[in-house]
Amino acid sequence: MLDTLIFFEYCLSMDFQTSIKTCFNKYADFSGRALRSELWFFVLFTLLGGIITVILDVMVLGYSIESYGPINLIFSVGILLPSIAVTTRRLHDINKSGWWQLIELTIIGILLIIIWCATEGENKKNKYGSPIKIKSRRR
Repeated sequence: MLDTLIFFEYCLSMDFQTSIKTCFNKYADFSGRALRSELWFFVLFTLLGGIITVILDVMVLGYSIESYGPINLIFSVGILLPSIAVTTRRLHDINKSGWWQLIELTIIGILLIIIWCATEGENKKNKYGSPIKIKSRRR
């Protein structure tokens, strides 16, 4: 149990709020590297944001759940570029080009991107920059 907690703390070296701020501050920045926690917290944010905007479209505006309402559409367009950018930076962390995202156009490519994004980044400098250092929040 303690090993699991230590591993969990190690993987989550960037908190939810910092991750969202970083992704929006680097809105269209395709250079550099991104931590796993930065990407996965942003994925969680987009998932929760998508659910909330669909609920707002259905409950407030009266759209059917099957169609894209205007709130969800605006949210989806707004997060498209930062989502591509953070995934590119995450792939840079494992020394892969951001162009590998195009493999998602195939069905099997989605699984490959998920595996790569969950892989630990390189601890040494690569052609995309130095590894990201983040302060530990030990109590």
